[in-house]
Amino acid sequence: MRVPNSVVLPVGTHVDCCQEQEVAEKTHDIVARITAMLAERKSNLAHFIDNLEGSEEPKFYMDQWERLKEMESCTLTILNLVAVNCTDHCDIKKLEATILEHVKNEELFPEVVRVLPPVYRQVEAAIVDIAQSEEMADHGMMDLQHLLSKLSQHKHLASLGRELLQDILRYLHRIGLLVWYEEIKHLESTVFLQPTFLISMFKVSVGIGTIFSVEPKL
Repeated sequence: MRVPNSVVLPVGTHVDCCQEQEVAEKTHDIVARITAMLAERKSNLAHFIDNLEGSEEPKFYMDQWERLKEMESCTLTILNLVAVNCTDHCDIKKLEATILEHVKNEELFPEVVRVLPPVYRQVEAAIVDIAQSEEMADHGMMDLQHLLSKLSQHKHLASLGRELLQDILRYLHRIGLLVWYEEIKHLESTVFLQPTFLISMFKVSVGIGTIFSVEPKL
């Protein structure tokens, strides 16, 4: 809701646990809840803005007013919900096809057509090779400077600089090829070339947290 021009694709899972009529009812309920949530948000923002504008000293609340107006201007596009059975490979492929169809929609994503410099593809291919090499550890973590050094060993990437590499890593992070938390100080120098391993670690952490949070009922 805070990101300008966001596009959200709701996905309903566990279809295999529901009857066909239940899927339709739950889909309708989810859509209704989302619509109500957006309407409530819009109403609350308008109410807060009116209160600030009607205060005795509105100039003292200018920063808050500007933030609220910025949030009010953020548009949110909700696409049709996709119901999937995660145990059915065909449903997973259907979801993948739906996502790709939306992503290629220039009305939803005006900047989808973007010509990347050849070096982007060259670095992407080189990183894939590094991630799949036998010397790569299972966790897929690599120091940013070490990654730059490895990439520079390729003849066509010998002149690759750190600043350009960082630009390319941002792009590869956005498309999900790797994970790079440049905004986190303790992780800015670490690149995760195996996102799947990171996801598995998150699952374990969440699972442990869930186990410890369970209290027996008396």
